[in-house]
Amino acid sequence: MEFDALIKERRSIRQYDPAKTVTADQISAIVTAAIEAPSWKNSQTARYHAVLSEEMRARFLQQCLPERNAKKAEHAALVVTSFVKGTAGFTQGQPDNECADGWGFYDLGLHNALFLLKAKELGLDTLVMGLRDAGAIRDLLKIPEEETIVSVIAVGYAAQPAVHPPRKSTEDILKFY
Repeated sequence: MEFDALIKERRSIRQYDPAKTVTADQISAIVTAAIEAPSWKNSQTARYHAVLSEEMRARFLQQCLPERNAKKAEHAALVVTSFVKGTAGFTQGQPDNECADGWGFYDLGLHNALFLLKAKELGLDTLVMGLRDAGAIRDLLKIPEEETIVSVIAVGYAAQPAVHPPRKSTEDILKFY
């Protein structure tokens, strides 16, 4: 798929087809693409935790997401995104500037952008959810304390076609000096 078409076709999907399942191979291919994103001093602190089994997905939806997000993510694989604390934006344990661990969020955002685009290229749809219970996620998936849990990405097949909402114009958001 051509890049411009890919970025226009990728949309947040809030209803997934129960008849289609995402595989570990598909998630691996998506994360392999995400790894190519740049990171602070090539620190590569992004981490992904994929929930694929029916039993774990049911537990995750019930224990880790608010009801409205759990409903939106039904029938999708769930991927928790996190980053290793105190690494991106730090030298010898000291922050390199005022952003400190903000660089971990920034780097993970770059990784996640590639994650979303690769999923779409593979014919999959996604929804990034920031409303989640990080403590419950950490407990259920045994995610180490050294990782900051950021988001949960639902990955699946759309149950219905997505709507393309209007976007601001380039002139609205770009300034030249």
